[in-house]
Amino acid sequence: MPNYISSNANRFYTAVESSYAQAAAITPTNRFPAMRLQAQQVMEQSRRLDKTGTRTFLGPSRNGRRRTVFQVRTYLTSWSGAGQPCYGPLFQATLGAAPQFSTGLVVHSTVNSLTIQTTNSHGLSLGSAVSYAGEIRFVTGVPDASTFTMNAPFSQIPAVNSSLCPTLTYSLSTSLPSITLYDYWDAASPINRVITGVGVDSLEISVNGDYHDFVFAGPAADILDASSFQPGTAGLSSYPAEPTIGAFDYRGVPGHLGQVWLGQAASQFFTLTDATVQIKNNIETRQHEFGSCFPTAVVPGERQVKSRFSLLVQDDAETSALYAAAKQRNCISAMLQLGQQQGQLMGIYMPNVTPEMPDYVDSDLRLMWTFNNNLAQGAADDEICIAFA
Repeated sequence: MPNYISSNANRFYTAVESSYAQAAAITPTNRFPAMRLQAQQVMEQSRRLDKTGTRTFLGPSRNGRRRTVFQVRTYLTSWSGAGQPCYGPLFQATLGAAPQFSTGLVVHSTVNSLTIQTTNSHGLSLGSAVSYAGEIRFVTGVPDASTFTMNAPFSQIPAVNSSLCPTLTYSLSTSLPSITLYDYWDAASPINRVITGVGVDSLEISVNGDYHDFVFAGPAADILDASSFQPGTAGLSSYPAEPTIGAFDYRGVPGHLGQVWLGQAASQFFTLTDATVQIKNNIETRQHEFGSCFPTAVVPGERQVKSRFSLLVQDDAETSALYAAAKQRNCISAMLQLGQQQGQLMGIYMPNVTPEMPDYVDSDLRLMWTFNNNLAQGAADDEICIAFA
């Protein structure tokens, strides 16, 4: 006898598409955790103005233009240090560039707290991530092939001949790839879905909740299901079966763990109470052109990267310098490290952020400043970098 379907009997997969709206192949390693996947498709209702002799609605066309949108909410989990993190394609679709993997770096010497020399060519560039002893930092200078400078010092100075940990860095690109989302359930196959041509228009990262939350949203090309699937749709000869279910790590990284570095000369702040970082790609879909009911491409517009952070006010030089930068409209650098154990680290680095004047929150026992709508800027696709270690 049929029964209700448990909402926990649900698994998600994602992969980067080779061409727009052509479903990407997946394996068990493409599975990622999520709290919610929402996808909706509506058809444009064209108004009929012909004389029908009646007041009755005669129904819409079956071939009107279709609009599809999605939203995924997931959270920071462990990374093995090999390949992309399970939700890596979502970050690649947000930022644009293919991820840069760094491994095998051995410390030759430490010139100072911010400058390290390696025994071999490091292959790093501006914005690349480096990691050591449960911390993540970003490269701000490359004097030569074996020397690099970081945005902030490690708590422990790397010892000579010690190895830096593997990192994976996502950076910005002018164009954005599309991805495919797969939504599988334990129940009968008609409720499984494949969402093709997914473009990430916005990403919001929340810090200091139960977990470090990521919310991705944007347009898509189409939603496929097993009951109405037609061979040849999205480049598929048949509806894709779910890969073999393997071991999977659902452990999330607690949202209160991490570090924050702010300032023209970066200083570590221990008084942050919450923060959010948002990337907005201002995507348009090519869906108004003659000959197709579905979008044929995603076209990103001007990028917006903004942040909000709240911190308890202290009478120290670092807090005063932050207020002065906001008052004088000076740029600061901002870096968030989420997590504090190797394999559970995520770094967010914005080299040039203009802080807004803070709101005074004086309704609690301690004075708090909230800096809202702080915009990041850059020269060319360098407003933000995101990395895992």
